Amino acid sequence: MYNGFSILIPSWNNLSFLKLCVQSIRKNSAMQHQIIVHVNDGSDGTLQWVKEEGLDYTYTQQNAGVCIAMNMMRTKVKTDYIYFVNDDMYLLPGWDTALMAEINSIGHNRFYLSSTMIQPHDRNDVGVCADYGDSLETFREEKLLAEYMQHPRGDWQGATRPPSLVHRDIWDTVGGYSIELSPGMYSDPDFTAKLLFIGVTYLKGLGNSRVYHFETKTTGRVKRNDGNTQFLLKWGMSNSVMRRLITRQGEDWEKRDKSLDVERIRSKRDMSKWKAVWYLLRKGFGITHNIEETSESITPWI
Repeated sequence: MYNGFSILIPSWNNLSFLKLCVQSIRKNSAMQHQIIVHVNDGSDGTLQWVKEEGLDYTYTQQNAGVCIAMNMMRTKVKTDYIYFVNDDMYLLPGWDTALMAEINSIGHNRFYLSSTMIQPHDRNDVGVCADYGDSLETFREEKLLAEYMQHPRGDWQGATRPPSLVHRDIWDTVGGYSIELSPGMYSDPDFTAKLLFIGVTYLKGLGNSRVYHFETKTTGRVKRNDGNTQFLLKWGMSNSVMRRLITRQGEDWEKRDKSLDVERIRSKRDMSKWKAVWYLLRKGFGITHNIEETSESITPWI
């Protein structure tokens, strides 16, 4: 039935953007993909809509966060590949054929791939900054479809965030997303760190697989976990050290150097350890969630 990927979309009362995201998948994909939605709360009509559309889905009565949502959706996966997108993303033509061509050229499943984001405000170190609207009302779809490949961006190193693709066997080997990071701050680099831990070092962003990201910033509605501290205490180094010195996020793929500056990494790691001690002394030993807040997310799903 499916010859493509299982697309996992966590959504929290963002139905209008979710509809556009699903529409873009159906409109701009060359292959048949399984679409799986995790419905957080769904009081805006999301739950009813995914049922009417015949989409595979999981559900929690409250916002469970991205980590729990991703792991729940994994139970519905029917293809070999898991592709994670946010519900405020619009997938552009060629996004899937570029990924499948890369998979076929690699010849093994020990990889982590990302598509390249076009965003209206933030280029960051891996994407393209080009404004085609940051809301449904200002979205210039026809202009985007006409111009999206005109913005220069080659392949880059350090895939570490959605939209991202991984083989389900690799996903299962590392245990998916780490729920101790719920609701999800720093869960993406943590997943990358887990891949590195098992020897997956082919972390590539594809310049010709593109999506538009509205940057609606759903994270602004949640009480964030202290992911920066949690990552530091878990891995013994900061995310910035991993990103700059190990995965070299955003650097030109064609110019990649597989060697590592071990001495510099050790130096930065040692500095990170002193920072970890400072965090522990300032915040107390043990980074835990408030029990009342945690219990609210432990709800049945279907």
